[in-house]
Amino acid sequence: MSEQAKDEGPLPVVPWLKGAGTNDPYLEGQKCGCGAIFLGERNNCSSCGARDQLKPTRLSNKGKLYVYSIVHRSFPGIEVPYISAIVDLDGGGTVKGNLINVEPDPAKIQFDMPVDVVFDDALGRKDKDGNSYISYFFQPAA
Repeated sequence: MSEQAKDEGPLPVVPWLKGAGTNDPYLEGQKCGCGAIFLGERNNCSSCGARDQLKPTRLSNKGKLYVYSIVHRSFPGIEVPYISAIVDLDGGGTVKGNLINVEPDPAKIQFDMPVDVVFDDALGRKDKDGNSYISYFFQPAA
């Protein structure tokens, strides 16, 4: 499998990141008939309680910053400070990730600021077979 992964491009860091080896990666969620949208795969809707009614849906690459935290202490090997953020995506879905391309200074970050979801190398991380990973990040909208 590692040879196949090397041929197809980077591996996704999470199962809901689709199209990792293409020019069009995206986040996938599940949408219920009631309109609720959730990140990742699930069988039950926590909004209306429906079972087995959720269908895969492509999530938007645009959203608004809901909340953030500037992290100053982390595991060894993780550069700090970094900005951990939760974003409400346009059209539904809420996603946690890192906010990049902005200074980790509260004066430079506003709640509800528009952000784009961007896909890039997962900070140089590789698996034991040398396969690289692709991850998603948020950055202020252009």
